Amino acid sequence: MPEVTIQIGGRGFDVSCQPGEEEFLHSAARMLDDEAQVLADQLGRMPEAKMLLMAGLMLADRTAAVEDKARRLEMQLAERDAEITRLNNAPPPEPQQIQVPVVPDSLTESLAELVARAEALAAQAEEHGDQNT
Repeated sequence: MPEVTIQIGGRGFDVSCQPGEEEFLHSAARMLDDEAQVLADQLGRMPEAKMLLMAGLMLADRTAAVEDKARRLEMQLAERDAEITRLNNAPPPEPQQIQVPVVPDSLTESLAELVARAEALAAQAEEHGDQNT
């Protein structure tokens, strides 16, 4: 089992870890060291146990806030997924009916008569024009 020395709050600690987890351990130690540094800057030097406890509590508080946010986001995603499922399972909307006005037969007949009269007048006008030439 690999032995790793980590630095937290200016103090070295020898820690064992599983093979291949050394980088993870160093990353976690950096996070704890950052919190310990904040404490040291604010409160000065303190006993090792208290520094580790306080830094751990600060990280735990930050982790709890992130977990709460993740839970809220998961709930929002679940609600959106449920809404998408509901919309996908909903029946399609009823087709929209459009009413087009119908031209009455009497109007169609009247227009046909007018066209016939106009054609007759045009034919008469052509005959008169041909006779005058």
